[in-house]
Formats: sequence, structure tokens, C-alpha cells
Amino acid sequence: MNEVVGGHDLLMVTLDTLRYDVARELAEAGRIPNLARHLPGGAWERRHAPGSFTYASHHAMFAGFLPTPVTPGPHPRLFAAAFAGSESTAEGTFVYDTPDLVSGLAAVGYRTVCVGGVGFFNKRGPLGSVLPGFFQESHWEPEFGVPSPTSFEAQVARAEEVVAGLPRERRLFLFVNVSALHQPNWFHLPGATREAGDTRETHAAALEYVDRHIGRLFDAVRSRRPCFAVVCSDHGTAYGEDGHTGHRIGHDVVWTVPYAHFFLDEAR
Repeated sequence: MNEVVGGHDLLMVTLDTLRYDVARELAEAGRIPNLARHLPGGAWERRHAPGSFTYASHHAMFAGFLPTPVTPGPHPRLFAAAFAGSESTAEGTFVYDTPDLVSGLAAVGYRTVCVGGVGFFNKRGPLGSVLPGFFQESHWEPEFGVPSPTSFEAQVARAEEVVAGLPRERRLFLFVNVSALHQPNWFHLPGATREAGDTRETHAAALEYVDRHIGRLFDAVRSRRPCFAVVCSDHGTAYGEDGHTGHRIGHDVVWTVPYAHFFLDEAR
């Protein structure tokens, strides 16, 4: 990462609430072609989330603790704050002298931009301002939020505007929190109704919706130079497993998440 940081733009996308099992099944079935073509080997990596809900998980990820491989570790991290005794900081880790990755990248010349999605990014009060407050520039509108059937399209459009407005020589760290997977998501499945509510199937349909538009986001971030991308979930969610619904619980469908990182070549 010490060769990547400084020479590449950086993109982090959290597919908020996306379950690993659903993400894997859709990739295997060819239902998310725009994402799958970038996944190493065409498959998601199975990892453990650093938190069971958005606020906790993003605090950890912004500190450099991305979802952890499920195999026994320690596992070298891509990014880490300087911290004595860290067992996951390796030779290839980008180490920064600030308390979080966002300010660490700003310190080496990156413009840090957040395009928020779920309520913890809405800036409508002190709690919703903490996570976007890590960034030099942050964006949120009601159309980006969980009740909007066109949330991701609106987020991508804003990301395109951000990239277009940035001087070409300035490096960019763009973070996008995708709200479309989060409940409510019933409106992404044709024929589903509000009364029937959200299901594992509507969750899958929401991921297909995201896949239809994510190519525009990838094209935007690779328009100026090569880009290194991290795409993952921050936590999963339950749809009735063992009687559970939702997240912020210690269930396997919540703790197990899809993860990938990959390079996006500069557009020619």
C-alpha cells in the first residue's frame, strides 16, 4: 500500500447491511455482473465485520480495521495508525501518524470526500455528523437515504460531480456508504409490497439494483488516474434466522460479510 498511496486515487464503498450469503449467491448466479467482473476470481471473500451495526463498524474501518479474513491470523492490514505492538501492521501496510485513515490520507495530500447514505451520515444532528465529520467534504440529501428507491443513482451522480470538480493533479479518497440494501428495500423487487415487507429476496434485488449503476461510479473514479478500490459490507442483517430480524446482534448472518479489493485501471 505504500506504493499505492500517493500514486492512485482511492475508493471505499460500504454496501451497508449486505449479507455475505446473498452476495455470494448472486455472484455465482451471474446476477451482479458489473461487480463480479472486478472481484478477484469473480468471487467475494468471506470476512468478519468489525462491528454489528453501521456506527461501530465504520469507526473501526476508518481507523484501518477493515473486515477480517475468517481464517486464523494475524492478517496484515492495508492501513494502520502508528501503534506500538500492533500484530497486524506489516511491511506493506500504509502507516499514518493520525488517529484515523481519513485524516492520515489528508495529511499526505488527498482530498477526502464522503457521500453518505444511511442515517448515521445524514448530518441532521450531532450523532449523524460524527462519521461524515472525518472528511474534508461530505454530502448527504434525503434522496441518498434508505427510503429512496433511487438512492444509489443519486449518490453516483453526486460522486461524478465531485470527481469532475476536483483539479486533476489532486489525489482523491472517495468514500460512499450505499444505503440501498438497508431496510426498507422491498421496493427493489417487482411485485413486492410494503405490507409484505422486506425479505431475503428483496435484499437480493437491492444488490442487483446497485450493480446496475456501480459501473458509473467505477468509471468516474478511474477517469483521472488508476484507482485502488475496497468494496465490502459493514455488517449483515437477519430476516428471521433463529427468530431474529435486523442487526446489532451477535448472529452469524450479521457478523459475516462480503469483501473485495482490486485496482481500477485508468480510463483511456
